[in-house]
Amino acid sequence: MTEDQGRRRRAGGRAGNKTRAGSAAVDQMPWRIPVNPDRPVEPLNEDGVEAIHRGAMRILKEIGIEFLNPDAVAILKQAGCIVDGTNVRMDEAFVMEMLATAPESFTITPRNPDRELVIGGKHMVFVNVSSPPNAWDLERGKRSGDFETFREFMKLTQYFNCIHIAGGYPVEPIDIHPSVRHLDCLFEKLTLTDKVVHAYSLGAERVEDVMEMTRLAGGLTHAEFDAKPRMYTNINSVSPLKHDFPMLDGAMRLAKRGQPVVVTPFTLAGAMAPVTMAGAVALSIAEALAAIALLQYINPGCPVAIGTFTSNVDMKSGAPAFGTPEYMRATQMTGQMARRYKLPLRSSGVCAANIPDGQAMWETSNSLWAAVQSGTNMVYHAAGWLEGGLIASPEKFIMDCEVLQMIQRYFEEQTFATTEEDIAFEAIKEVGAGGHYFGCQHTQDRYQSAFYAPMVSDWRNYEAWQQDGSVWTPERAHRIYKQILAEFEAPEMNGDDHEALSRFVAQRKQEGGAPTDF
Repeated sequence: MTEDQGRRRRAGGRAGNKTRAGSAAVDQMPWRIPVNPDRPVEPLNEDGVEAIHRGAMRILKEIGIEFLNPDAVAILKQAGCIVDGTNVRMDEAFVMEMLATAPESFTITPRNPDRELVIGGKHMVFVNVSSPPNAWDLERGKRSGDFETFREFMKLTQYFNCIHIAGGYPVEPIDIHPSVRHLDCLFEKLTLTDKVVHAYSLGAERVEDVMEMTRLAGGLTHAEFDAKPRMYTNINSVSPLKHDFPMLDGAMRLAKRGQPVVVTPFTLAGAMAPVTMAGAVALSIAEALAAIALLQYINPGCPVAIGTFTSNVDMKSGAPAFGTPEYMRATQMTGQMARRYKLPLRSSGVCAANIPDGQAMWETSNSLWAAVQSGTNMVYHAAGWLEGGLIASPEKFIMDCEVLQMIQRYFEEQTFATTEEDIAFEAIKEVGAGGHYFGCQHTQDRYQSAFYAPMVSDWRNYEAWQQDGSVWTPERAHRIYKQILAEFEAPEMNGDDHEALSRFVAQRKQEGGAPTDF
């Protein structure tokens, strides 16, 4: 056993420990599962919701979806769908019968049961940035992803209490061979974090390996693993109108074992979807429901969620745009459809900016507030995303976590309570006209927790900021990122589970890992 492994076993998980609100690097909020108290924004009236539903059902019945997986096609043919080669058409009655078996919410329990999550209802959880091939930071600029940078992002994911899920790879470590990359990445993910993890549906071996590694890390029997959700996968359709082989294969494997599947069509209006938001959303809904119907037929009641990734392209360049007014409306509209079908909703915190500048933050804030307004339950790419998903940035990760904490604070009842003490009549009477509230007892009793306390924002005036070095926001975020890495301690892990996980990884590497074309 290496010294680093021994330290991991003994560590108390200082970073992100739910009993510790702050640290040397930042004074952050404690671990919690946010609950959104607001009524969702609903741009569609009842007729509009039904119009999109009818459009989606007509797509499924008259045009159909290409299922590029023979097993999926055979299952849907058995279910009574109309099959022509890889094209599958299904009617509304079948789709709605399948949706009726899907749960409105579900829990996912990782190796640390204190990190258990509810997906659905008014709960809202945040996922780290997932899948960029490149990284960018103030010191090294843009570069291809590598394993050490991947590990840095895993530490940030564990450290921040406002990040609830260790989703896909925050950056793709191309210095690890694809055949064993999933083994190394999941080993680090399961040991550097104790949060819910994700499996890429990129071949049977990868999915099966991740399920087994999650089981071993939790010290679970096969029956215990299968008895409740322990991890999940997210699959994307190949818009327009296709589901590919590996995504369907992974989704079906998880569904058979009762593990959650999030189905997220990638529909960019004007490119892979109609230029109108209603058309793009209808296409997205049709693609998502087709896969969900398949999974419910395979295992009625298996946990699923519907995802939205509907935005628009820049019609001048063809590049994806995010955080746009159209993106916000499409997210809100999809939220209405998800509630119609009684399914949990996933959306994203995304932007098209290339560095963590003003554009990055206004686009990401638009995306995140659209998630709030839509009643989203799972927010992908909530921290760290740049360049339309091609770059992950630690500075952006820190800056986004500031916004996530602000959203959590916004949800707190304290911000809108109306008790007699909150109305503060006696304080208003005491101060009277022309006075101030700094010194009154009402303020003294509450000032430490009255308002959100920032960890990155600088609220001083210009002169104070200038005298302290004129440090811009990304520079402050960079300092915090470096402090977090310096003080990070991995969460505690049972020694026997760690050994079992290590043996499995070594064995699978010896066997060659997952087949590739390389």
